Amino acid sequence: MDTVVSCFSKQPEAVSRLICFPWAGGGSIHYARWGKILNSSIEVYSVKLPGREGRAKEPFFQNIQQIVDEVCDVLLPLLREKPFALFGHSFGALTSFAVADALKRLHGLEPVHMFLSGASAPYSETRIKASKRSDLSDDDFLKWLISIGGTPPELLANSEVLKLFLPALKADLHVVENYRCDKPNSPAFCCPVTCFDGKQDIPHDLQAWKSISSGDFTVKMLDGAHFYLKDPQNEEIILDYITKHLETIEMDYL
Repeated sequence: MDTVVSCFSKQPEAVSRLICFPWAGGGSIHYARWGKILNSSIEVYSVKLPGREGRAKEPFFQNIQQIVDEVCDVLLPLLREKPFALFGHSFGALTSFAVADALKRLHGLEPVHMFLSGASAPYSETRIKASKRSDLSDDDFLKWLISIGGTPPELLANSEVLKLFLPALKADLHVVENYRCDKPNSPAFCCPVTCFDGKQDIPHDLQAWKSISSGDFTVKMLDGAHFYLKDPQNEEIILDYITKHLETIEMDYL
């Protein structure tokens, strides 16, 4: 399990678990450290994908189904034990949704809350018509990366680090750009769904996410561009919100 997920703070008495999915090219550490920030009622697991961190020598996944299969296989025993919620930003929002869909269809398991950030719903026209970035040349890709912000300047200036970082980012974008999902005829879930986004980011079709669940739907816009969630004040707002909605969950599934 440690190969696929990071958990910096085990909380055996936790009321619920929060499963976090990385943004494109991202690792597990950003979210894993949330386990040391959130109170003991929430245990945090952060997904580690191949091609980075301790899995640097493993080949990148080629499609979203590979992510779904691995995460479900590894986390299923944990997710059967107690209530769980999902958080994902950008690429992570789409992969978390795909995992949630598989868990519901194949195992009858549903998150108690879905926190989706910085992404249009997978079936929205906004996402389907969006330009593909994974096919860009490295130079054009870097220009786009700089334009969305959030990547440390020292990383962009280090050619050796870029050689390691860019392939992971492009591989993840290739996965998500080729992910297709039909709009549900009826809501698959009944849990609450919260969408976060940066006010200065390119517009995302957040309202389209409302179709996935019959539960409460909330949109929260925070100051910042695509990586608004890296801002300490925004991170505090997000974590306070998550805590408020998860710390009172009862042990029994609804």
